[in-house]
Amino acid sequence: MSLYTFRSFFAVFGLFLLLPFSLKANEEFDIMHHIQDAHEWHLWGEGHGGKSIYLPIILYDNGIKLFSSKDFYHGQKSDTNNTHEYMLGVGKASGYALFHEKIYSLKDGKLQFHEDHPTNHMPLDFSITKNVLSLFIGSFLLLVILLSTARYYKKNGAVAPKGIAKFIEPLIIFVRDEVAIPNLPHGKHKKYIGFLTTVFFFILINNLLGMIPIFPGGANLTGNITVTFFLATCTLLITLFSGNKNYWKHIFATPGVPLVLLPIMIPIEIVGIFTKPFALMIRLFANMTAGHIIVLALFSIIFVNKSAGWAGLSVPMALFISLLEVLVAFLQAYLFSMLSALFIGAAVEDDHH
Repeated sequence: MSLYTFRSFFAVFGLFLLLPFSLKANEEFDIMHHIQDAHEWHLWGEGHGGKSIYLPIILYDNGIKLFSSKDFYHGQKSDTNNTHEYMLGVGKASGYALFHEKIYSLKDGKLQFHEDHPTNHMPLDFSITKNVLSLFIGSFLLLVILLSTARYYKKNGAVAPKGIAKFIEPLIIFVRDEVAIPNLPHGKHKKYIGFLTTVFFFILINNLLGMIPIFPGGANLTGNITVTFFLATCTLLITLFSGNKNYWKHIFATPGVPLVLLPIMIPIEIVGIFTKPFALMIRLFANMTAGHIIVLALFSIIFVNKSAGWAGLSVPMALFISLLEVLVAFLQAYLFSMLSALFIGAAVEDDHH
């Protein structure tokens, strides 16, 4: 049984166990809240008595507005017919409301809804959200780790690695020998090894940081489809701008295909250009998000049933999935970089006909 098959089976099995208990949950119990983006970095506790890091709100609405998200989270709760609860801003946030982590301008002092969707104006939001801050942290760690490794070899030359270089060098060699060279042969990997190494470590670091949502105060960056979309777009652009004559010939004049079939094949090939990075985007997003949901769902059995006795079932299952997620974090970084190398390799491949 493959890893993905076993993981999928265990996930489905765990969710079937959870289903009867989840049906008892009250409306305030929300797993998705813990893995979604937010304008605060919640640490522990509930409501105003909880501990949070309030992040800066930056809006452009007839000028730049800058204030703390505390002006929303400590504002006044309001609702429309007990169906649309939102937070009214106070202080500098007066005139705005926070609904499902989106900011709206108030009209006549309230939000107006049409079919469960606010119709109020949305100012341009450039806020530092939890995922943005996690992006800064992950990027900082990436720079520190790789620059420290590079500085070590620049200072000491080709010597046996020590310190952090001892852990990073095998991974860099792995990306070069197992990802880049097999898919970009004849020395072509040298042009793209920088991108492949960067995307591998960026995804790996943020995958591991993204496991922290299991505990208080985490962020799920690689479970944000905007981030995976950007990474996939980078692969797409590099593939398109690296494409040689042979690559475009296979797109618009596929060798061996009768001319009468080209009007059918050309649209299929063009669609294929975009479906490949789309698959990269969805694969990373879905795998990391699904793992977090499963772990949080298993832990939630304890709180839904309001009994510590369920910990004997949920904690071992959640611990097993958490350990499996460590492997998946490495596997997803490998798959994204390997498939990116494969797509780029197809674009720079020489004509063998």
